[in-house]
Formats: sequence, structure tokens, C-alpha cells
Amino acid sequence: MFQLPRLYPILDPTCFPDAAAMFAAARELAAAGVTLLQYRNKSGNARQMLAQARELKARLSPSVKLIMNDRADLCLAAGCDGLHIGQDDLFPESARRIIGPSCWLGVSTHNPEQLAEADQTSADYLAIGPIFPTSSKSSPDPVVGLDGVRRARDLTPKPLVAIGGIARANARSVIDAGVDSVAVISDLLLDPRKSAEEFLRILG
Repeated sequence: MFQLPRLYPILDPTCFPDAAAMFAAARELAAAGVTLLQYRNKSGNARQMLAQARELKARLSPSVKLIMNDRADLCLAAGCDGLHIGQDDLFPESARRIIGPSCWLGVSTHNPEQLAEADQTSADYLAIGPIFPTSSKSSPDPVVGLDGVRRARDLTPKPLVAIGGIARANARSVIDAGVDSVAVISDLLLDPRKSAEEFLRILG
């Protein structure tokens, strides 16, 4: 059975002063016990994204899975362990044909209709959000709240990741609402190792 870790950190290069700082954060997160990281670069060119993803993969131990956001081709080229796609990216089955059966595939959803549709695909896990207001996207989808999490849980047996505005102060409530994992960006930026260790204690 496919299983997600409780904490799903997302590394976005725009959140760091340079690539070296992002690589350092990845190292600190792994040292804290993180076993899954997503590399999400919405503004870089393909060459930069590939180089950074390859560097992350090379620096992380095999016990840490690296997920590429959006780009199935770069997922393969960088040797990533999985791909995460949104509603405006490839269809899940098209992505699956590119990455093959052994790579993990995640799909973002923002409402019950999208989630029910994604549940019928070969995606290994689904994401729902934004749970709370978030500053990591310039034009986020409507907030779904904890009630949206509970509805999502009822719609799929697949592992479920919550994303959007999740911090140490509210992470436990999201897990208690029924998700398997919480995706976090902003609340891991300051002292990544200590922050991740606190998240892992809170999430249990």
C-alpha cells in the first residue's frame, strides 16, 4: 500500500536567496528526518530546473524521495522519484505514460469534483487545498477549510495531502480532519531543521 509521510515539504527556489541556500535547507530537512521533498519551480527555465533537481537528488540520501512539480520530462531526466501535477498540467494518464509505473504520481485538486475525477486515475496520491489562506501563490483557488478536508476524505481511499497556509499552529487540526500528510512551504524556511523537527513532533 502506498504511504505518505506526515510531513511533505516543498522547496521553491523563489523562497531562497540563491540555490545554495535551497540545497542547504534540503540538507537540514533531511537531517530532521524528512523522507519526502518536492521541488517546485514555477519561474525557472528548463535547464535551470533540471540542474537544480539533479543537484538535489545527488545531495539527498536514497531514503529521501524527491518529487518534481509539473514537468514529467524533467522528472525523468533528473531521476526523480515522482511527479506532482496540477489542474493546468498534463492529464494524469498522459503523465503516467511518460514517467512509467514505478514513479509516484500526485495530483492537485481544489474542489470535490476535481478530487472525485482524480480518484479515478492512476495517481498514487491526491492533494487538496488551499486549506487556509496562502501567500505562496499569486492567484490561489478558493480556500476549502477543514470541512473541505473532511469532504475530500470521504471521496477517496487514496492517500491525501493537504496544502495551503499550513503551519505548526494548525497542522494537527488538518491531520485530525482526515489527511495523511501536510504540505508546507513558508513555515519551514526559518531554521529548517528545527522547524521540521517541531512539525514531526506535532504530527506524530
